[in-house]
Amino acid sequence: MTSPATPAPAVPTEAHPIDASERLPLVDTLRGFALCGVFMANVYLWFSGRMFLSREQYEVAYKDPSWLDTVSNYLFGVLIGGRFVALFSFLFGLGFAVQLGRAERRGASVVPVYARRLTVMLLLGLAHLFLLFQGDIVSTYALLGFTLLVFHRRADRTLLVWAAVLIFLAPVLEHLALRLPQLLGTPGAAEAAKASADRSTALKAQVLEAFMHGSWLDTVRVGAAYYVGDLGRMLSIFFPVIVGRFLLGLWAGRRRLFHDAPRHLPFFRRLLAWGLGLGLLASGLGVLVGQLFSRKVLQPDSLPWLPFAMAPVRHLGEMGIAAAYVAIITLLFQREAWRRRLSVLAPVGRMALTNYLLESVLGVALFYGYGLGLMNTFGSAAQFAVALALFALQIVFSHLWLARFRFGPAEWVTRSLTYGRAQPMRRGSVREDTVVNA
Repeated sequence: MTSPATPAPAVPTEAHPIDASERLPLVDTLRGFALCGVFMANVYLWFSGRMFLSREQYEVAYKDPSWLDTVSNYLFGVLIGGRFVALFSFLFGLGFAVQLGRAERRGASVVPVYARRLTVMLLLGLAHLFLLFQGDIVSTYALLGFTLLVFHRRADRTLLVWAAVLIFLAPVLEHLALRLPQLLGTPGAAEAAKASADRSTALKAQVLEAFMHGSWLDTVRVGAAYYVGDLGRMLSIFFPVIVGRFLLGLWAGRRRLFHDAPRHLPFFRRLLAWGLGLGLLASGLGVLVGQLFSRKVLQPDSLPWLPFAMAPVRHLGEMGIAAAYVAIITLLFQREAWRRRLSVLAPVGRMALTNYLLESVLGVALFYGYGLGLMNTFGSAAQFAVALALFALQIVFSHLWLARFRFGPAEWVTRSLTYGRAQPMRRGSVREDTVVNA
């Protein structure tokens, strides 16, 4: 006698946090790895005070570097700067693809839940930006994340074409639009550009003073003025590039490259070869041009076309190295021994928002004047060492936290507000197979 078939589990029709069976440990690991690099870049550029120095101040502050600092500077230019935030942007688009797939399996629209989540992220990011760290990317990602709703029904080929246009062509057009008056010799354009540069230098000097010696209120006031008056405008130039990286993540999620990585190993091997080759070539060219300018072999005024040519080269270097990182980790993840080693980063990635905000708290507490006041005191190598030491503490914290709780504090806030009800926080309070993906 044939036993009755076991009925298939019902597909939930109500939006809810992601189930354990839907988690992607590889993606969590990649996200944790990206957070490490983002923190290193923020310490090197922002919390060190380096990005607020004029050229003359920089030459004084970092003259006669040790060989270790020199190597660290080159490593930043080739392997760190812009590479990890490119990976983070890619993973944001990939996360949207995962949410989209879940909504389609429920027969529901992804738009309502995704729009609510982005709105919550935007509010949280704006608070982070204006109250603590003006280099915030949460608000930027939340704002630009709405563009994914425009593209989520487009064909794969359309996504790739738009990604290429936004990443490589849009920066050239933006540089051209900004410098067009000067290139055309418009009367007063050169003077206006110089005045704008002088205002920017003066504003950065105020920011550096407030960050090094001011109170929390001073940093909030001056930092907000800096963001509104200069930094926000500068960052907006990269908005198309960020959207292009989102689209690459959306494409990868649609192709399920990380859902079933063993089936796509030939793709990841090709990605490693092309990404590493093109990334190192473009990055090396960028370092070379930078050295020629710093040694005054090349003069900006004599090469007005160079920014247009270097913009796509820069983004090629960032995307190439980021792609190589993705391929390396994915290929190593297929080996059990390496999977165990790399998975130590997965809890950091599972509570990525909490850890990103925590990195700001740690950076401010260590480097700002109302903290320990260590801004502009370490060399490049020491800055990286500090960032890695603090990130190691985040790894320990993430493991301990997720052993007791289902997700990080910031993830609990965003998900509770997104789904309109407080999510169970402690493990064991509901079924163990229900968790939330970062």
